Amino acid sequence: MHIYSYINSVKEIISSYNGIIPFASWLKKYFAALKKYGSKDRKHITQLCYSWFRLGKSFDQQPFEERLLIAQFLTSTSSNVFLQQLKPEWNQKIESPLSEKLSFLNASEEWYHIFTWLHEVTENIDEKAFVESFLSQPDLFLRIRPGYEATVRKKVDEADVEYRFIKEDYCQLPVSFKVQDYFDTDREVVVQDFNSQQVLNAYKELGQNKDVISAWDCCAASGGKSLLLYDQFKNIKLTVSDIRKSILHNLQARFKRAGIKDFQSYVLDLSKKDVLPPGKFDLVICDAPCSGSGTWSRTPEQIYFFKEEKILHYQQLQQKIIINASKGVNKGGYFLYITCSVFTKENEDVVSFIKDQTSLNLVSMNYYKGYDKKADTLFAALFTF
Repeated sequence: MHIYSYINSVKEIISSYNGIIPFASWLKKYFAALKKYGSKDRKHITQLCYSWFRLGKSFDQQPFEERLLIAQFLTSTSSNVFLQQLKPEWNQKIESPLSEKLSFLNASEEWYHIFTWLHEVTENIDEKAFVESFLSQPDLFLRIRPGYEATVRKKVDEADVEYRFIKEDYCQLPVSFKVQDYFDTDREVVVQDFNSQQVLNAYKELGQNKDVISAWDCCAASGGKSLLLYDQFKNIKLTVSDIRKSILHNLQARFKRAGIKDFQSYVLDLSKKDVLPPGKFDLVICDAPCSGSGTWSRTPEQIYFFKEEKILHYQQLQQKIIINASKGVNKGGYFLYITCSVFTKENEDVVSFIKDQTSLNLVSMNYYKGYDKKADTLFAALFTF
């Protein structure tokens, strides 16, 4: 396709997409309905679209084509085919640091408009580093399951791809790496962001000496935290729940691939009163629904479409869930509250709510910062009863 055909296609896609469903899912359906796009076309168009969203609300006074080229300039670190043809003087500076690029565009302060909710962001975050991270795609992280370390290392070596082992069981790869072509996912490796692999650290030592740990993952979603818990504590008695039956069905299939057979699952809406599974638990993990703002470098359409009033919506939902889920903690047990948000209202303010409105006592809280690691940023607070 001609370069202007790509630009016109991107313009049509951007104007048609409304942000309601994830852009990756929407775009897949869009391409499926229009067979004229070959694999190379889809790749170019996808990259152009994502670079557009990465600018958030910055440069929004620019004409469409100019803004798209600015997006290419700021998100690229090597020679760019579009800039080479349409902005060769920009392409010559493509390897320059971001600050120099913005200065070259006479837009040194424009970075501030990429993420327009900095007034809601915790003081524990380096604002500029966090915002600048939206201009690049995070990496892919694999957690290697116990017993498969040697197998995975051998397969990664044979894949002829750049990789880095952060620890013995954490591997960092380019996001373009096709995991399913090399690994038996969930059996050998789990696709899981680096910091998502760290959020159980506060509890890890506390649970080592228990003969059996009863744990409830109360907002289990795809089950990543439960899989991590299972691999760290073989003496686990696991219960999972979620509001969505279809999600639990997928989780059960994932557990089967992972070899997890002994667990209980429940469809529960924890925003409603007195909705609990039977029994009490040594550990309740509440990976609560949230804005996801710490992960938006993976889904940059959120930077463009997110509405500030949703922060309060999530905070109120989190509080309702916590009031119910906290009742499931055994005396002497623990409650682990997790979000992938950087907003104070969803994190520190919710911690204050938990301290004020429940019988739980704060043990520790921490931000797991990913903007300097090409990873997500998460928050975790551990309480005891």
